[in-house]
Amino acid sequence: MDIILGLVAILVILAISYLLSNDRKHINLRGIIVMLAAQVLVTWFMFTTKIGQAIINGISAAFNKLIEFGTDGINFVVGGFVTDKGGVFFFNVLLLIIFFATLLSVLTYLKILPLIIKYIGAFISKITGMPKVESFNAVNSIFFGQSEALLAIKSQFHHLSDNRLYIVSASAMGSVSASIVGSYLQILPPKYVLLALPLNMFSALIVASIIAPVQVSKEDDVVDIHDVSTDKSIFEAMGNGALDGGKIALIVAAMLIAFIASLDLVNWLIQFVFAGVTLQEILGYIISPLGILIGIPVDEVIRAGGIMGTKIVTNEFVAMLDFQKMLEDMSEKTIGIVSVFLTSFANFSSIGIIAGTVQGIDRNKAGQVSGFGMKLLVGATLASFLSATIVGLFL
Repeated sequence: MDIILGLVAILVILAISYLLSNDRKHINLRGIIVMLAAQVLVTWFMFTTKIGQAIINGISAAFNKLIEFGTDGINFVVGGFVTDKGGVFFFNVLLLIIFFATLLSVLTYLKILPLIIKYIGAFISKITGMPKVESFNAVNSIFFGQSEALLAIKSQFHHLSDNRLYIVSASAMGSVSASIVGSYLQILPPKYVLLALPLNMFSALIVASIIAPVQVSKEDDVVDIHDVSTDKSIFEAMGNGALDGGKIALIVAAMLIAFIASLDLVNWLIQFVFAGVTLQEILGYIISPLGILIGIPVDEVIRAGGIMGTKIVTNEFVAMLDFQKMLEDMSEKTIGIVSVFLTSFANFSSIGIIAGTVQGIDRNKAGQVSGFGMKLLVGATLASFLSATIVGLFL
């Protein structure tokens, strides 16, 4: 029954995407089928085979070792602080972003990451029929944040039509940055966070290519990676990466303060009208029908739906921290589904981030992004639901 409900959920998500489509005649059906099959194959391989489990464990171990290195740096600077309840979240989790951002900056300067991303993107383009720029951007969005991913294709922006701009923006919103993944791994089960990375890449492309289908000529479909880094030396790359990581950590900390405080304020106001009711519960009831379809047990769906709704209206860190408190009380299926759903940037604040980034690249196209901002959020959220549904089929 769970599998049947999961398949129905996939059909519902695709049907909603189809209803939102602005060019239904040119939907790339072949690409959608290939990417859905890839999601199922990847999830099956990682969850049910010894090789897949060994890969997940190996990647988790590599991240854990990197987290140890990053923690050494953090302890050198702030190790003198003595705190209760396991330490300070900013020190123990957010400051890790600095080290991971530094690594990404160095790998980019050495042209290692850009080449890997280019060829993986070219392979995805080949098997799905998706344009190269969109495929490159989807892979690039796994490693870099929304702003960085879009900046990497700024030289191709003059080729992007409204539909192509929608797809690259949706990929950026539907993914997460590798520099932040280390922090996620400190909060949620690593296997679900790591699996969410490729699943969300495909989900974002699937939903976005239904909502905004594209047909691109060969001369307009060229990926340029020559100017992805402006650093003049590896030491400059390390310095710039560290500074960028520090900015991200401070931005995340500031947003957490603002959103968590605002959420408490909203719940306090709700109490005046509905005693004992919270915004999370209201969101849980709204999301519960789709939550049941994607595989969340009925007795857990309200709380799980509340977490998912919290992520949409605030951000993923706020929701993850709330969900972390529930992990011991939730079934493995709910933990897997919700963890994958949370591992993306699909929330209201991301609309402003993407629009602001595009504004810095091309002012004319910034207005277009603002125009389809809500549609962008809906598409990215549907993509998160699709990834969560795929995982639910195997739990």
